[in-house]
Amino acid sequence: MELGFGAALLIIGSLLAVAAALSGVMRGTILSISVLSVTLGIVLAATDVIAIDFDDAGVVELIELALVLTLIADGLVVDRELLARHWGPPARALVIAMPITLVLLALGAKLLFGDLSWAEAFLLGAVLSPTDPVVTSMVVTARRVPAQIRHTLNLESGLNDGLALPFVLFFLVLATPGGDAGGEAAELLGEAVFGALVGIVLGIAGGYLHRIVPLGVTPRFEGIYAVGFGLAAFGLADVTFGNGLIAAFLAGITLGYFEHEITERFVDFSENVSAIFQVLTFFVFGAIIVATTYDGSPWALVVFIAFALLVARPISVLLALAGTKLPRPQKAFIAWFGPKGVASMLFALLVLDEGLTHGSLVFEVAAFVILGSILAHGLTDTVGARWIERRMRRA
Repeated sequence: MELGFGAALLIIGSLLAVAAALSGVMRGTILSISVLSVTLGIVLAATDVIAIDFDDAGVVELIELALVLTLIADGLVVDRELLARHWGPPARALVIAMPITLVLLALGAKLLFGDLSWAEAFLLGAVLSPTDPVVTSMVVTARRVPAQIRHTLNLESGLNDGLALPFVLFFLVLATPGGDAGGEAAELLGEAVFGALVGIVLGIAGGYLHRIVPLGVTPRFEGIYAVGFGLAAFGLADVTFGNGLIAAFLAGITLGYFEHEITERFVDFSENVSAIFQVLTFFVFGAIIVATTYDGSPWALVVFIAFALLVARPISVLLALAGTKLPRPQKAFIAWFGPKGVASMLFALLVLDEGLTHGSLVFEVAAFVILGSILAHGLTDTVGARWIERRMRRA
C-alpha cells in the first residue's frame, strides 16, 4: 500500500507519541522502545498498511543518519577520566574480540549455509561483527550500571561501526568476481586513518571556537553546535577520502574532551534526537523484515542466530578480557550486551545493492540475526542493569 505524505506523518507521529507515552511504563519492565518499534513495523507491513522497499535510497540514508547521530552523541558522553585511565577493555574488545567474532561467525555461516562462498561467509561475519550503540543506549546511560562497563560498551559500539566498514567493503570486493582485494585493503586503511584525522581536527576546532566566540554559545544551541560539528566531520570525510563513521565518532569524543560543558548541556538534546531516529529506524527495519523471502532451512537459521548471540560474541569477549582486572560479573555483562542493529542493517543493505551471487541470502540471514538481537537484548537491558547492580552491590 502506497502512503501519501499525510498518511506517513500520521503513522510516524502516532508511533512517536505512543513510544513517548509508554516510555515510563517500559522503563520499569522488560519492554523497550526498540522492541516496540520493530513489532509495530512488522505488524503494519504484514497487514499491508505500509510497504517498505529496501532498494529505496531513502531507507539507506535514514539508517545512516540515525547511526551518525548516535555516534556523535556517544562520542560526546565518553568520560575523559575513564578514557585516560581505563582504555584497556575497550581496546581489547575492538582489537581482539571483534576479529574473533568475525571469524567465528564466518565459520558458522559456511557450515550452516553451504551455498555461501568463503568470501560471502566472511562478508556475513563482517556485517554482523559490530555492536550497536542504539540498542545499548539504555545500558550506557543507566547509572545503576558500573561506569567502567558503560565506558567499555560505549567506546566499543561507537568505534567498531566505523572499523567494521572497511572489513565489509574488503570482503564485498573479494566476493565480487574480478575484484582487487589487495588494492581495496590499502585504500580502506587510508580511509580509516584519514577519517580519524578529520574527526579529531574538527573536534579540536569546535572546542577552540566554542571558547573564543564573542559572548559564547547559548545553552539552547549547545546541542545543535555539537551535532553540527559531528555532521560536518562525517560529511568532510565522506566527500574527500575518509571513513565518515569514524570521523563523526571521534569528532564527538574530541569535542567533549576539550569542552566538557558541551557534554553536560547536550545530554537531553541528544537523547531526544537519538530516540526519534531510533523509533523510525527500527520501525522501518521491522517492515523490511516482512519483505524478506528467506527460503532456506529454518533450523539452520535458528541455529545460526543462537550461535551468533550466545556463542560467538560471548566467547570472543571473554577471551579478549581474560587477564584484565574486571570482576567476572562485569565481563559476563559486557560479553552478553553485544547487540546487532543499525550498523549491521546499513551494511546488509549495502550488500544487497551489489548484486552478489548469494547477496540476498547474506542480507536475509543478517536481517533475522539483527531481529533476534533486537528482541533478545531489548528485552534484557533493564533486567541486565538490575542484575549487575545487585552483583556489584554484593561484591
